[in-house]
Amino acid sequence: MVPAFAPLLLVLAAPSTVSGAQLYAGPTPQLACDKQSLPETGAQGRVPKAEVDNGRAAMGYRCNTAQVGTFGGSGGFRVERYIDASGHDCAFYDSTLLFPTSAPNNAQEGLGVYVLDMTDHAHPVHTASLTTPAMLSPHESLRLNQKRGLLAADMGYPTFNPGFVDVYDVSNDCRHPALDSSTPMGILGHESAFSPDGTVFYVSSTGGHTLAAVDLTNPRVPITIWGTGDYAPHGMSVSGDGNRLYIADTALPGLIILDVSEINKHQLNPNVPVVSKLSWPGVSIPQNAIPFSEKGHPYLVEVDEYTNTTTHPSQSAIQNGGYDPNASVGAARIIDIRNDRSPFVVSNLRLAVNQTSARSGDQQNDYGAKSGVQGYAAHYCNVPTAVDPTYVACSFILSGLRVFNIQDLLHPYEMAYFNAPSRPPSPAYAGINGGNFAMSAPTFDTSRNEVWYSDGFWGFYVVKLTPGAFSTARPHPAPTG
Repeated sequence: MVPAFAPLLLVLAAPSTVSGAQLYAGPTPQLACDKQSLPETGAQGRVPKAEVDNGRAAMGYRCNTAQVGTFGGSGGFRVERYIDASGHDCAFYDSTLLFPTSAPNNAQEGLGVYVLDMTDHAHPVHTASLTTPAMLSPHESLRLNQKRGLLAADMGYPTFNPGFVDVYDVSNDCRHPALDSSTPMGILGHESAFSPDGTVFYVSSTGGHTLAAVDLTNPRVPITIWGTGDYAPHGMSVSGDGNRLYIADTALPGLIILDVSEINKHQLNPNVPVVSKLSWPGVSIPQNAIPFSEKGHPYLVEVDEYTNTTTHPSQSAIQNGGYDPNASVGAARIIDIRNDRSPFVVSNLRLAVNQTSARSGDQQNDYGAKSGVQGYAAHYCNVPTAVDPTYVACSFILSGLRVFNIQDLLHPYEMAYFNAPSRPPSPAYAGINGGNFAMSAPTFDTSRNEVWYSDGFWGFYVVKLTPGAFSTARPHPAPTG
């Protein structure tokens, strides 16, 4: 594993070796909050234990954002949005972090993937729950293909779950998805990705070290057409032309780019060579990499989850109940892939609470801060458009939803944030120490400047970016205390 504060970016490539350099970065600067905000009171991203106990955190924290609507009392790892052929506006999200831990909170709404009618964004209406095997426990695999209107998931867990891939058609009436297939595939699940045309569904298992491609040309009859055990693939995304698979690999750890052009053509016995591999200083657990282009040049937003000692405990972590104050939080970064045989990091997206220097301070006593599966760390990012996005929105677990302006890729800044109201620990979540649990990849309604995401403890949220988020004022250094 690459040590924190390593002076050089490590780039590993196949078939050739490439090089680059990028220093471990400090916290991302912030815009000032508008007058309607309820900003954080100290370090960027922090929810102090005292403010949870005294009720301040029950008001939430927001900067250049406003809450539009909310639903339910639990959430998971992905939120998706779709407008069907009749104009119905729908949201889909998995309702549990680890099946069935959310069952006590879901007694009224039930388990599975929730379907919401978003006709009134302030008052989402629950129209269906998808409860086929993979939808009950999709872990991080819930995915929507916009072109075909297919919603799919594999049966997953932090390690892996065997078997099912479920596919629904949401194109005709997204409020009531139609089941195309629920198929025991004999492949291990955790994460997934669609090809842009919706005919290939990639399934990964980090714990099982497997990666498979499922042909969904006929979504009623999924067929596994390729598989490998050569990687430890976590999250994945596919390039706009379908010919590259961007893997967040936990064994490297870092980014692996595969040439999947023969899979994209549905060739028999496809050859899938490695294009390049990349790691970076301070890497923790690579989670996902999202492709986008800026002025015609391709980039990735890559995000790491948790810390580098979560899966490989240090001696300090072992001695301190799993928490290592010197561990590195990977957070997120922008990667230049104009030459995908020689990718390199151009900038980082981090909060003050993610800095190793902050982890040994008082923030370690905040609710959830010492948890190896929670804490002050990142989890997922997404962009509102794959072409020239002006911002990226990320879930930062205890720190909530964070939105970064990326118009200048070399100098990003935090333009807004929203952290849901938080209360002291609930007995409904045994073993979890309270605090927020923003884990989901968000989605967007750009016509309304809205970001939709879910918090594992507090449910689904529609958040509006207010005019302050688009201020042309100069950002200021992030507060550190």
